[in-house]
Amino acid sequence: MFAIRTCRSILKLDSRFSRKQNAMVSGETGLLFQRGGQWDPYLTYCLIQKAFSKATYYQQALEQLHGHPEALEALGTPLNVHCLRLTDKYNFVDIAEAQLKIPVSGPKSEGHLHVISSRDAPFQRWHLQEVFLKLEDGQQIPVFKLSGNTGREVKKE
Repeated sequence: MFAIRTCRSILKLDSRFSRKQNAMVSGETGLLFQRGGQWDPYLTYCLIQKAFSKATYYQQALEQLHGHPEALEALGTPLNVHCLRLTDKYNFVDIAEAQLKIPVSGPKSEGHLHVISSRDAPFQRWHLQEVFLKLEDGQQIPVFKLSGNTGREVKKE
């Protein structure tokens, strides 16, 4: 639903190559993709972006943004979701915690959707902890915060 268009077009382009020309190697440190006998860092970067855009914490955060009238009013519609800056130290995912800064824009403004999500154990479901929109002018709009009462109640701000 919120897939990144540039990644799709690159994947379609690479479907022209044979299986021998395209190789995927998965390792602990990431993914490497080969096209025509050479490693393709752009394709690797693009596929990592696509993996992020399909992650539960990413999708949940965008759903919260799309359901928040004040944030949508500040950005304007249609809303554009841009690629993550993978070199930004704020973007961090490990076994139990995910923290992202998703670039978003609209006709009125642009900014970053800050996302904090966690899970109790590996392979468990991700739970949003907090989502807020920080606009380029410095304005911060709270979009979602997990209620502290039960640890599972959701409160939209």
